[in-house]
Amino acid sequence: MKKTSLLLMSLLLGALSLSAQSKSPIEDMQHYGAEPLRFKSLKEWRKVHRPAIYNFFLTEVYGRQPEQKLPIRYEMLEQSDKALGGKATRKQIAIHVGESQNPILLLIYQPNNARKAVPAFVAMNFKGNHQINVDPEIIISQNAPKGKELGSDPARGAATSRWPLEMIVDAGYAVATIYRGDVDPDFDDGFQNGIHPLFYRDGQSKPAADEWGTISAWAWGLSRVMDYIEKDKSIDQKRVAVVGHSRLGKTALWTAALDERFAISISNDSGCGGAALSIRKMGETVAKINKSFPHWFCDNYNKYSDNEEALKVDQQGLIALIAPRPVYVASAELDAWADPEGEFLSALNASPVYELYGRKGLAIDKMPALSTPSQEGDVAYHIRPGKHDITSYDWSQYIRFANKYFK
Repeated sequence: MKKTSLLLMSLLLGALSLSAQSKSPIEDMQHYGAEPLRFKSLKEWRKVHRPAIYNFFLTEVYGRQPEQKLPIRYEMLEQSDKALGGKATRKQIAIHVGESQNPILLLIYQPNNARKAVPAFVAMNFKGNHQINVDPEIIISQNAPKGKELGSDPARGAATSRWPLEMIVDAGYAVATIYRGDVDPDFDDGFQNGIHPLFYRDGQSKPAADEWGTISAWAWGLSRVMDYIEKDKSIDQKRVAVVGHSRLGKTALWTAALDERFAISISNDSGCGGAALSIRKMGETVAKINKSFPHWFCDNYNKYSDNEEALKVDQQGLIALIAPRPVYVASAELDAWADPEGEFLSALNASPVYELYGRKGLAIDKMPALSTPSQEGDVAYHIRPGKHDITSYDWSQYIRFANKYFK
């Protein structure tokens, strides 16, 4: 009987040990929920909570970027100091990734009258570099969609309302942009196009459940823009803000969380999977976003469709990962799909982490009136009239906010 009891005890202990070993770090992770992130000390945040929250977003939401490094080569395709009526220099650079024959086209406008290296806004665009301005010299990517004819080129200048280049350049800033489709197409192609296949291991045909979806791939592309800026002495690499609207606003937040070289992150109408708290289930939900855009996030994120309560931390954790660097979250009154109040609450609930660094978080604790920006803290917020869009008003606020730190 003794031998039998000892054998049973040994098997039981072995099973418990195996069970403990098979547990993932996510299962053992504290449940932070959507509440304000309050901790006793900066050391506790940096040593305990930040790594756990970072790992959650890395493996459960956006997906890990590959550790493999491919050679990157930058080729200057065109440069002119006569852009925007002579007030700006235009640069067009091909970013060659590994052996791919399909480069990422980088377009830069920067002020001509600068006496030293200028600060910059880095932002991805939706349908091609040539859509941000009517400039006939902008090279059209072979990946860009063909749209309605405006002049001689497809949809040239169609998105100028979202890109007030002259206002930005007049304020002393460069603008650097790439087309999202040059990095990864924005549709569910099974990850067979874009940059994913360049990194597949032997026998791999799609990312693993915790590996990068399209948003994380777009963030990878924005980091390659920063790599170029580090080589360009006319742009100040220490004064670079990453900006994004809508799905690209989600990308701007995740990019800054991954890459600390970006000094400011700006999220415009980013909604679910961006700045908005998922637990509120207002407008676009996790289930809806996973169904409509299954390629944006890693496969593990599907576990939280109609199951937001299981999220160990909500989107306030994403904003907190960027601390102590400044963050600006913006909403639009008629953009119910993006849940403006949920975006505001994420900014508010991330603010205690900024205070641990001796910085000031969001300076208000209630939603502000329309067109009344709160920019006193290192976490800023505004809500403007109108619909889901990025406008000159939004850009004017981002310039004003960046001036606090860059001028």
